[in-house]
Amino acid sequence: MTTTGPARTGGADASSLVEVRYFAAAAEAAGCDAERVPVPPGTTVGALLDALAERHGPALRDVAARCALLVDGVLHRDRDEPVGSPERVDVLPPFAGG
Repeated sequence: MTTTGPARTGGADASSLVEVRYFAAAAEAAGCDAERVPVPPGTTVGALLDALAERHGPALRDVAARCALLVDGVLHRDRDEPVGSPERVDVLPPFAGG
């Protein structure tokens, strides 16, 4: 199931709607493979993962604790790292042996 929303909106201080794609266990825990979510300026990797877990509940929270993010194709693992103003964020759980 894919959830979508309106195109990117907002001004300089408004949240941007960002395409978030979930893979493997993260997709199963989220109950969808993609959605658009608001990402306020200054959001960190940890804050984004926490917000996604808040949207989808304890199953995603458990998986998100082990996930890395690809932010516009760049790997981010540090929870304190800002995500900037991405177009796309991929939520990647550890894969085979990872």
